[in-house]
Amino acid sequence: MPHLNLEYSDNLRELNVDVLLLRLNHALVGSGQFADEADIKSRAAAFKQFRVGTAPAERAFAHVRLAILGGRSPAVKQQLSASLLEVLREAIPTQAGLDIQLCVEVLDIDRDAYAKLRLPG
Repeated sequence: MPHLNLEYSDNLRELNVDVLLLRLNHALVGSGQFADEADIKSRAAAFKQFRVGTAPAERAFAHVRLAILGGRSPAVKQQLSASLLEVLREAIPTQAGLDIQLCVEVLDIDRDAYAKLRLPG
């Protein structure tokens, strides 16, 4: 914990996903909400088949879903969401003729049901 999932449309041609994931992880470390940087797990999935709205316009999206152990205040969740959205905004360049939507959601993981085991290497 936390688990960060980045989903994005594959028409974001200039997106460097590895760098973006690292920057998102750094934002989480910088938040002070997570004790061990190695606890942060992020991954990305590109979608070739997608639709944004109903108009025939060229559109794209990047969506971050952050799942964290429950118990944090709404203010902390808003701060996490805003900082991740800012990373997306800085990392995803505009493309002429392409309407890009960026969004972040923060979800609670039930502490009682969450299990984790770390295998040393």
